[in-house]
Amino acid sequence: MAKVKGAVEINTERCKGCDLCVVACPASVLMLQPKEVNNRGYHFAYTEHPDQCIGCAACALVCPDGCIEVYRLIEK
Repeated sequence: MAKVKGAVEINTERCKGCDLCVVACPASVLMLQPKEVNNRGYHFAYTEHPDQCIGCAACALVCPDGCIEVYRLIEK
């Protein structure tokens, strides 16, 4: 049986660090970058545990700036 795994792409330069995606993720995949900022001066979201992504796209749905794209990959 094929296993579905998720992959998250974040446009870090558009991210304003609102933390909504981090809270919405049921698998604790995303975190805010604690030390780095983007060119707009915000601590941006990044995938801390990309292998745990289930592809639910909850993070992309709550992102007010549309910075997140989620892909579902099928592993055989």
